[in-house]
Formats: sequence, structure tokens, C-alpha cells
Amino acid sequence: MSAPNIVNVATITGKSVGAALGTTTTTALLTNASSSNKVFKVNCIIVSNIQGTDTTTTISYYDGSTDWNLASTINVPGNTALVVSDKNSAIYLEEGDSIRGGASTASRLEAVISYEELS
Repeated sequence: MSAPNIVNVATITGKSVGAALGTTTTTALLTNASSSNKVFKVNCIIVSNIQGTDTTTTISYYDGSTDWNLASTINVPGNTALVVSDKNSAIYLEEGDSIRGGASTASRLEAVISYEELS
């Protein structure tokens, strides 16, 4: 693994990814491949409830061996959104790291992650 020194970054590419949350809380929503030679700076994670019924979500930072909860079984009321993380609390994904998550009920929650690829 050879992640770049973020002081000497040559390229910063802004990206976003969306995903419907299923009932498995270890589903990868964003993964930095183990041989990417990049660092991902996660700027925000937003979970939206697209149904009228309350549902809980769990979102975690996975360091390749352990899930560290960012939000653990947090209620997302019907037709609302939960800001799990914003630009004021950025998370860096090194090679092999992921943001993972799920919901108590499938097909009710969607997640959007905004991030920068640094190389």
C-alpha cells in the first residue's frame, strides 16, 4: 500500500456515490481499493428516508479489520434525512478502508456520500 502524502497531492477529483441501504449493516457503500495509490477524503454522508415509516440506520468506518460506528441504530423518521457526517468532520479512507452501512428495513433508506479522491 502506498497512499499519497496529502501535502503533495497532484490531483483532487470530487465525486459522489449513492446507494440504497439493505438490511446488512456491513454492506460497502464506498471502498478505497487496496492498491489504489489514493486517499479518499469523505466530506459528507447523508441518509434519506424515502418512505413514511421510521427506520434505523447503522453507518460505520471499516479499517480493513474492524467496523467503527459513525451512527449506530439511529432513527431516521419517515420522509426526512440524517446528516451522519459533514465537511467539518471529514473522514479519510486509506487503501483498503470502506464506509459501510445498512438499515433495519430494506428499501426505505438511501445514502449519498460526497468525497474527494486524492492522488
